[in-house]
Amino acid sequence: MRIPIIAGNWKMNNTISQSIDLVKNIKKEDIKDKVEVVLAVPFTSLYEVKKHLDGTTIKLAAQNMHWEDKGAYTGEISPLMLKEIGVDYCIIGHSERRQYFNETDETVNKKIKAALKHNIKPIVCVGESLEERERNIHEDIVKDQVIKALEGIDKSFIKDIVIAYEPIWAIGTGKTASSEDANTMCGLIRKTIGHMYGENAKNTIRIQYGGSVKPENIKELMEKEEIDGALVGGASLIAEDFIRIVNY
Repeated sequence: MRIPIIAGNWKMNNTISQSIDLVKNIKKEDIKDKVEVVLAVPFTSLYEVKKHLDGTTIKLAAQNMHWEDKGAYTGEISPLMLKEIGVDYCIIGHSERRQYFNETDETVNKKIKAALKHNIKPIVCVGESLEERERNIHEDIVKDQVIKALEGIDKSFIKDIVIAYEPIWAIGTGKTASSEDANTMCGLIRKTIGHMYGENAKNTIRIQYGGSVKPENIKELMEKEEIDGALVGGASLIAEDFIRIVNY
């Protein structure tokens, strides 16, 4: 049985003090035992937030990382740095990273391999643009992203990988893919994993939906067979809304 995973991506929001306040407010609320909760916070807040998560079941995630352990990469953060803090997950290949910072399928693949090497679980983002969906090539685009992201990765690591399907046109726009469309695309991803790694991997991997997830639409999304969780953006910045999503 796949354990649902709800991850809050705070993006470039919250100072250290604001991050601590938000975590404290989230900790006040009751969280279902059968849902894995992850908070992806800014680099500057990781260390302090980790201290406030100790003793809870909430996991900590970074929003990005470099594929090298160290080196002349000004402004970058290595997996070794994240591991020492106690980071459990790392978001890799988010569409905003691809769009604004020239992330490619090749760099995504390198980062996934580096994360797994250091026992950091990657949350791998894939998704199509509105233009690609309107041209009816969205399935090919997403399938290709999955194949290239996981190139050269052994099937023994599949249990540690989460894939987040995030249609680019639904991120931060208030638009949400219908639950049927989201389920279809997550099913396509699962089918692709099956072709690559076999039935066991297909049934093991967890696939999230992301894109304007809110308390009002989470239940409908989570009722779908192929959707194992959500990567939540703006709603994760409000403790009450995030907990309502977690406790869908």
